[in-house]
Amino acid sequence: MTLGIIGGSGIYDMAGLRDTRWVEMQSPFGAPSDALLFGQLGEQELVFLPRHGRGHRIPPSEINYRANIDALKRAGVTDILSVSAVGSLHEELAPGTFVIVDQFIDRTVARANSFFGTGCVAHVSMAHPVCARLGHHLEVAARDAGIDAVRGGTYLVMEGP
Repeated sequence: MTLGIIGGSGIYDMAGLRDTRWVEMQSPFGAPSDALLFGQLGEQELVFLPRHGRGHRIPPSEINYRANIDALKRAGVTDILSVSAVGSLHEELAPGTFVIVDQFIDRTVARANSFFGTGCVAHVSMAHPVCARLGHHLEVAARDAGIDAVRGGTYLVMEGP
């Protein structure tokens, strides 16, 4: 398994990440947010993509999500974890709470939302959009690191600043 991580600037200097190199990737969907950072964490191969680009220069509404996913796929990534700093609609989930989501709702309208288009029709089930296997591994890793993790939640994304 080659793990891809999409995240913010807090991950640039991941403790223990070694043998790192930045690699520019191309995609038929356009340019990804930035080059990909390849490295090793223990025995795990990692590929990190800064969602907003290095220097946090791309706002959420301008991120080319299709190019990002395609670039990770072309880099050999088989599994992706996305780390986000977000708010909550539940008071019991205070800032800093680590939530492992199992569903998402996409309320965006101003960006391309499919890899499929003219000449290719596909029906992809979204009943279980988040990998339960990765969620379990993430929960175990969080527990082993002494992090309280909440399992289950819905990530809601909408247009905005």
